[in-house]
Amino acid sequence: MELKLYNSLSGEKEIFKPIHEKNVGMYVCGPTVYSNVHLGNVRTFMSFDFIYRTLVHLGYKVRYVRNITDAGHLTDDGDVDNDRFVKQSRLEKLEPMEIVQKYTVDFHKVLDTFNLLPPTIEPTATGHILEQIELTQKLLNKGFAYESNGSVYFDVLEYNNKGLNYGELSRRNIEELFANTRDLDGQNEKKNPQDFALWKAASPAHIMRWNSPWGEGFPGWHLECTAMSTKYLGEKFDIHGGGMDLKFPHHECEVAQGKACNGTEPVNYWLHANMLTMNGQRMSKSTGNYILPMELVSGNNDFFEKPFHPTIVRFNFLQAHYRSVLDISNEAMVASEKGFQRLMEAMKILSQISVSADQESSFNLNEWKEKCYAALTDDFNSPILISHLFEAVNFIFKLKDGKEQISTSDLELLKSQMDSFVYEVLGLQNIEENNNEKLDQTLQVLIELRNQARKSKNFELSDQIRDRLLAEGIELKDGRDGTTYSLN
Repeated sequence: MELKLYNSLSGEKEIFKPIHEKNVGMYVCGPTVYSNVHLGNVRTFMSFDFIYRTLVHLGYKVRYVRNITDAGHLTDDGDVDNDRFVKQSRLEKLEPMEIVQKYTVDFHKVLDTFNLLPPTIEPTATGHILEQIELTQKLLNKGFAYESNGSVYFDVLEYNNKGLNYGELSRRNIEELFANTRDLDGQNEKKNPQDFALWKAASPAHIMRWNSPWGEGFPGWHLECTAMSTKYLGEKFDIHGGGMDLKFPHHECEVAQGKACNGTEPVNYWLHANMLTMNGQRMSKSTGNYILPMELVSGNNDFFEKPFHPTIVRFNFLQAHYRSVLDISNEAMVASEKGFQRLMEAMKILSQISVSADQESSFNLNEWKEKCYAALTDDFNSPILISHLFEAVNFIFKLKDGKEQISTSDLELLKSQMDSFVYEVLGLQNIEENNNEKLDQTLQVLIELRNQARKSKNFELSDQIRDRLLAEGIELKDGRDGTTYSLN
């Protein structure tokens, strides 16, 4: 089957044709490591983990590059005090590279928890300063950039005057962009408000700085990804991915830098994962509608009734297409847990089934297999794939009850395909039954005993149960809908 991808550049599904047959170069924008990775980031990286796993399963050799942004991520191109690393280092009273190390470790730990495969190359921005300086000089030499007070900016108007189109990826009109630009500190250094920084001069108080032909400074955020992607994948490569929020300006600037430097589209297929919401609302620290990944796993939060195993969270996320908005809620997580348990029970049954005598199959395995691969190759449609897996799950339960039959050859093929789809492609894992499940059952018994003690006004026993559990790191929470717990 031909693999089709939705290309953000064209706005259409296209047949995937790699530059080099059976080889794929894929770059995904990684984290800016100045704080804990949030759940929306996990959803994005999980989407591209599924895409990576699918490409490998389909027989491609994939060079998967995902960077670490550890310098130069300004919230805008104005005041350099907006550098997120500088702000966080002041807040935590740590050196900027201590901040980088702390949150890089957290990022890897979280992604390991959710069973994401590591990329084949994980470059850092600070490890590629020389390449970024060389790219900046190349853009200056070609007339696409200019120096101003020790900073270097990309000249957007000159780019368009040379017959190129800044705004082609995000489908924005340059006149509208100029009209809607906010006034920012430092804009007086620019020829045009939409020009973006390739290199920023460091103020005296700015800690992270490097020597350059234009004075001491640090690279612009957009330039970092162009430098790292082209170094490891070439001037033109197959797939560039990231969150929908990066399409403009970050990816738009990458397109412009690549075309200006090398005279060609830098990427053939742009893929963008959509956002994550919770309880129907956008997640935001300011509104309080916010949860960290490990808080969802531990149950230490006010939104979910209990902890949820990382593989159940993964199963929940993959039940939505990567280009769709995904909304998580307590009800959705509980439903995903039930679905996951049914899937895993079917996998256990399947592993134990044997056929003593050859017989004709009552399940059209070839047709089912074709439908599964049709879903995978239709822009990595994980929810459709999962729906087809549950067709097989229903068959497996009927097979166990003697209501269906299968040939020995089809049985081995079904086992092989289910293992591949469930464990290799979706990246799901078995949950040890004697861990979370038994703990939950035990705690429910203790909660019931405590409720009985409170009803009989035996508050001494009630408080004793609560306090003893708290001493063991288990906090009971009494609410309108009953008592829940969290693991601290």
